[in-house]
Amino acid sequence: MEEGGDAGVVCVEKFMKKENITKKSISKFDSILDLDYLCFERESQYLERKGYGEEDIKPTKIANEIIGMLNSGGGVLVFGISNEGLIQDLKSIDSNLLDQYRKLVHDFIKPSANIILEETTLETGELIFIYHVSPDHERVFCRSDNENIYIRIYDSNKGPLNRDQVRKLEYDKEIRKFEEELRSDFNMQDIDMDILDQYKNKINFLGSSEELLIARNLAKRNERNEIVCKNSAILLFAKDPDSYISNAFVRYVRYDGKDRKVGEDFNVIKDESFRASIPKTIEVLKKFIYASLRDYYYLDIESGKFLKISEYPQEAWLEGIVNSLCHRSYNIKGNCVYIKHFDDRFEISNSGPLPSQVTIENIRTERYSRNPRIARVLFEMGYVRELNEGVPRIYESMKKSMLENPEYSVVSDTVKLLLKNNVAEHELSISENTINKIEREWKNYNDNQRKIITSLFKNQHSTLSQFQDLLSISDQAIRVHLNYFLSENLIERNSAKIRDKDAIYTLKKT
Repeated sequence: MEEGGDAGVVCVEKFMKKENITKKSISKFDSILDLDYLCFERESQYLERKGYGEEDIKPTKIANEIIGMLNSGGGVLVFGISNEGLIQDLKSIDSNLLDQYRKLVHDFIKPSANIILEETTLETGELIFIYHVSPDHERVFCRSDNENIYIRIYDSNKGPLNRDQVRKLEYDKEIRKFEEELRSDFNMQDIDMDILDQYKNKINFLGSSEELLIARNLAKRNERNEIVCKNSAILLFAKDPDSYISNAFVRYVRYDGKDRKVGEDFNVIKDESFRASIPKTIEVLKKFIYASLRDYYYLDIESGKFLKISEYPQEAWLEGIVNSLCHRSYNIKGNCVYIKHFDDRFEISNSGPLPSQVTIENIRTERYSRNPRIARVLFEMGYVRELNEGVPRIYESMKKSMLENPEYSVVSDTVKLLLKNNVAEHELSISENTINKIEREWKNYNDNQRKIITSLFKNQHSTLSQFQDLLSISDQAIRVHLNYFLSENLIERNSAKIRDKDAIYTLKKT
């Protein structure tokens, strides 16, 4: 029989309605794995569904998927449930072929891997396979028959990798060893139990906190049956990770102006450091940065309303901070996550080059995690909604706020995200009376009058010649509109000459 199986085999399929799915875990190894999760949770870096009968779902195909997980952050592959939530009874497969799925880890993957195959019979009688894939951060895994190497990036398997991609993967695995290192010097009393309990409740874990750390490969038991945490656990749940891991904190510096100055012109007006677990640091920074940003008005052309918005959209700077904490190279000493806040820009930098497979050119589309233990916890806690989806969100949120595209750069093995604002374009204040009157009368303005107001707000000032470039009407018609706004005390004309073509018009500021 070929690997694809007998075409005459009919799988017993049963579509499980979400409202009828039990929340009871069906796994002995992971309490989060109930049928609701396995059938309807969106596929991600850590979850893959494969239904028997799908195109090319041979044992070798499953092996490729598992190799991708081994070389990435690990995870769970469930065989017998399709992408649509169709539960299929694997007992309907020919027994010889089913044995091939049981043995595929030994037959097609090298070197030997730490994978648990859990054969689960559901209460309704169907048999499914759950492959629990534990990543190995020291070795690169491949197919034993053809040497092909794969890597899992978000919800897809990539490969076979070329030679250069394999070298990058090997480099990242060297970095990843750091989050895997056991720390016998760490005192469990230094765990922030509030944060750990939040995580436990978030994923509905039924065991103890220690069991959770072990289940997520964040800790192990030593020969004396004592819990020994890994660096990843310290970064995620220690009260002060920096006391164990040098420079595991975030530093924020606010400069007065657009440049960094020293000596007598020293212009730092705020310098704060944030030393806590990664989840807590994110929450504290979320409030701190929000309060540190300036607001400016934005004129909505459709409604004529002046909307107050922040100098940077929260989704941009918060995603930038989360990404830096999730993907930085914590093994590189001497560099914290550094936030520099100038009048015209916001910079976030973290140590280490870009993760494997990621370049400046493909950063918007390529997905990969350097610290899979950390990334998984942040994903399950809701800080990382989808692996590396934060970068496209940064671009999109900046675009919606009509700001320049973010800029990524790598200098001396440091990744920097640069966000630019346009607050400088709105530095001149506009009186509250002017704002109220424009909002009240906006519906009565014609298109040319609205264009004049919008131009003055956006550019702060304009001349008659600039209005000529903007409007397809005569000079006399433009002057009529300007004189109307002058009579309404909405704009100001700055010139001593009566017929000055170079007179500067601005919105009323007082």
